[in-house]
Amino acid sequence: MVVCPPARYLVFFQYFGTRYSGVMETSNDQSLIGVQNYLEKAAQNLKPVAPVKFHISSRTDTGVHALCNAAHVDIQRAPGKPAFEEKQLVHGLNHHLKPEPICILNAHRVPSTFHARFSALSRTYVYRLLMGCSHHSEIPVFERNLCWAPGGGYLNVPAMQEAAQFLVGTHDFSTFRSLSSETPFQSPIRTVFQVDIQPSSGFLSHHYEHRGLEFWELKFRSRSFLYRQVRRMVGALVAVGQGKLTPHRIKELLELKDSRAFPPNAMAPPSGLFLKSVEYSEADLDTKVE
Repeated sequence: MVVCPPARYLVFFQYFGTRYSGVMETSNDQSLIGVQNYLEKAAQNLKPVAPVKFHISSRTDTGVHALCNAAHVDIQRAPGKPAFEEKQLVHGLNHHLKPEPICILNAHRVPSTFHARFSALSRTYVYRLLMGCSHHSEIPVFERNLCWAPGGGYLNVPAMQEAAQFLVGTHDFSTFRSLSSETPFQSPIRTVFQVDIQPSSGFLSHHYEHRGLEFWELKFRSRSFLYRQVRRMVGALVAVGQGKLTPHRIKELLELKDSRAFPPNAMAPPSGLFLKSVEYSEADLDTKVE
């Protein structure tokens, strides 16, 4: 009986982050566990020969959502069984993920040298802000856990857009990272390709336009981000919009290169943050694997 080697797949998936401790695997005895736990449990139900491990491209924290994250996974089937076709794998995983708010979007066969984290060209995050709420009880029920409504009324968006341009480019982002066990081993130098602040829409929001609520999206794209860097950048930009910081103060905070210089309690909450996409080269996704 012919034994086929493991087949490697790049899998794109989305999830509603409020239900989970984050995307990364945790011990199963916690009250909230990771998205990865559910992905691997679903994969085991496909009866692979060896345990399946998802190698996640982009880590997200508790309460952070993903419109599209990515992971690579090696799956070896029993002797005599061919490798899963891509659509077959998507349908099989989704069947076993019900009823969790996790969905496999698509899968690609990739070479065994491909790595979901290290082969990524860039990652794009979107942060959703809601303006016009004088109290958190005014957040529409369909938007709870999916946006942040900072206090203090409407924000000065032009000032935020001016400040955002200081974050574009290659900088030492030490001030804009939270300390973690990985801090001593990670360079704080990152290149941010894009920071945009644009008006957006809410779920069915055209039905309650009379309430004067405004949705805005802050978009950030970089090859990679430091721990909680996006939430700190959003928090600082909102502080500019509230008049607590001047736009130029963002440049000064960057130049201080010290996480302790970040304004206290200014970090944005996880609820409004979405990993929008992980970008790969077309050549990686178009590779024919026999």
